[in-house]
Amino acid sequence: MKGSGRKLINSRRQLNFAVIIAIALNVLLSFATVKLELPLYLDTIGTIFVTALAGVFPGLVTSVATTVFCSLFNHYSIYYTLIGVLIVFCTAWLVWEKRLDKKKKLPVYIVSLALIGGILGTVFQWILIGKPQFADVDMISRLLSNASGAGYFISAMIVNIGLNLVDKGVSSGIALLLYHIVPDDRKLAVWNCGWKQTPPEDEGEGVRKASGRHSLQRKITIMLGFAAASLTIVMFWISIKVYFENEKSVYTANAMNAASFAAQVIDADMVSEYLQKSGDVPGYEETRKMLYNIRDNSNEIEYLYAVKVEADGVYYVFDLDTEDVPAYSPGEKGEIEEAFEPYMPALLKGEEIPPVESDGISGWVMTVYKPVKNESGSTVCYACADVSMNYISGYAMDFLIKTLLIFSGFFILVLGYGMWVARYHLIAPIGSMREYTNDFIAESDSQKQMDNKVRAMRSLDIRTNDEVEDLYLAICKMATGIDEQMRAVRYYAEATAQMQNGLIITMADMVEDRDSDTGAHVQKTAAYVKIILNGLKEKGYYAAKLTPKYMSDVEMSAPLHDVGKINIPDGVLNKPGKLNDEEYEIMKTHTTAGKKIIEKAISTVQGENYLKEARNMAAYHHERWDGKGYPEGLHGEVIPLSARVMAVADVFDALASPRVYKPAFPFDKAVSIIKEGSGTQFDPKCVEVFLEHLTDVKIVLKKYQE
Repeated sequence: MKGSGRKLINSRRQLNFAVIIAIALNVLLSFATVKLELPLYLDTIGTIFVTALAGVFPGLVTSVATTVFCSLFNHYSIYYTLIGVLIVFCTAWLVWEKRLDKKKKLPVYIVSLALIGGILGTVFQWILIGKPQFADVDMISRLLSNASGAGYFISAMIVNIGLNLVDKGVSSGIALLLYHIVPDDRKLAVWNCGWKQTPPEDEGEGVRKASGRHSLQRKITIMLGFAAASLTIVMFWISIKVYFENEKSVYTANAMNAASFAAQVIDADMVSEYLQKSGDVPGYEETRKMLYNIRDNSNEIEYLYAVKVEADGVYYVFDLDTEDVPAYSPGEKGEIEEAFEPYMPALLKGEEIPPVESDGISGWVMTVYKPVKNESGSTVCYACADVSMNYISGYAMDFLIKTLLIFSGFFILVLGYGMWVARYHLIAPIGSMREYTNDFIAESDSQKQMDNKVRAMRSLDIRTNDEVEDLYLAICKMATGIDEQMRAVRYYAEATAQMQNGLIITMADMVEDRDSDTGAHVQKTAAYVKIILNGLKEKGYYAAKLTPKYMSDVEMSAPLHDVGKINIPDGVLNKPGKLNDEEYEIMKTHTTAGKKIIEKAISTVQGENYLKEARNMAAYHHERWDGKGYPEGLHGEVIPLSARVMAVADVFDALASPRVYKPAFPFDKAVSIIKEGSGTQFDPKCVEVFLEHLTDVKIVLKKYQE
């Protein structure tokens, strides 16, 4: 155990070392391509190697860590995390399907990686910079677009797929070469180092699904997926909200500054003349130019203007042209937007109001009003600055997309880690315990089978160092205890069965000692009964009746079929001549006497099924198929099967053995008489199988004659 533990620790250290080397290899090669300005990536060699060597989770760690380090010298790298993650899963599929050595599958694998990198890479580049990342790719894409007539985006995607075909072909070739260099025993040890139990031969065996129910694996997957998705949504929402509010406050501050500057440059004493003479007064154009300078030098200011607020509307003092909206002329009236109606009392009084967010004539904007006061402190108009909220939403969407691209790989890494821990620490151990426990509690034909099941359970060797391992050890202890108890029960059962057999033989010997004609009759009839029962079983006759337990009961109790003769007087039982009618009637009572003796035993020993068949044979082995037998005149299948079998065995032995009143019939003659009685005295099926096994019958007869 200690040796295996040291090997496991060593394998894990080797895995950690391989991951570190793989990350370093990816980063160094990627750095080289950037410095040499090569239109290649070469940042997936280590990822493919580690995934092939150790599975999905180590591959995810390698891939995500690579993008993080590569972003230090290539800030676009972090946005391609999802591509590296998909390459891990594609490689894992190749490993799980055991297709690494199948050359026909490798081209499909390389093309798959090229499509993943080419298509997603082009989409991400368009989202981030609106064109291919590499200048050479950009130039070739434009030439291809002009020559073929295809769109620029489609052309760039085709070029990127071709580029990735080269990149991923070289990367996968080097990675798989490194993989094949590693010795097979090292690969197996590293691949299995995550197991917290004895690794199954087929890894799928470690995680079996529960039939008809939701498996633990599915529940944990749903739980982790829901938790990770919920966390992602909350983080995105909080990030966007915080980002939006921060940007909104910054833009509002810019608008307030712009409005304050505008209020300072407007001559309050000239506002009335500006309105009355439509701005055609000295100083108007100079002020207008200063307002243009303020707007153009303020970040994201969409509109800058000055208005005088009246009860019937607003009258423009200054308004600056924009590309989309023409300017209002001085003195021209404008409508009061709905968002400003709550602030009209304050505006009419010349008071300052807070920034107002509206979605009206000018679109979605944040408006700041700053009073323009004259020397007496009265507000003559308001200098106004509008910031377009569409700028903020556009930046927020760009932030969201970039965050989504970055977080996608980390999301899968977190989910993969949760699934990796759940698989090796919970799902596989609990699933294995369930399978081995179900196998243990299944019926076992022998103590050896049960011992093997206990050994198999203990060989599972779960070592999670938590409650799961405690549960496993408790189950092993319980299984061992049950195994020992069953060993004791089987021992006592065998001893009881031997005692029962001894009692049966003793009772049969008591009868045989009184009957001078038996000549090992009970032993021979028991042997014939076994031959007939096995023959019926082979032919499929009475299949529902002939269970192993039933056949054992009949064979074991066959010697008791003549137990009733213990009540027959010696003068009748051992009379050397033929019995008269009165003596024959006395002899016939051995069937009813036998029935009473065994029924009394049954009442004493409850539940002994073999005695019930002993009663049937003792009572009815002289009944006939045609209903002319005794003691009750039963017929056909109404007669118990055990009694019908015994009837053939009993009569044959009586014919083939000498008696005080007759010599033994020749074997063929005895067989002929049995054959003639088929369908009248005997069950035809019992006679059929008896005649088919005459060789076995001869062996029994010869054994006891000698």
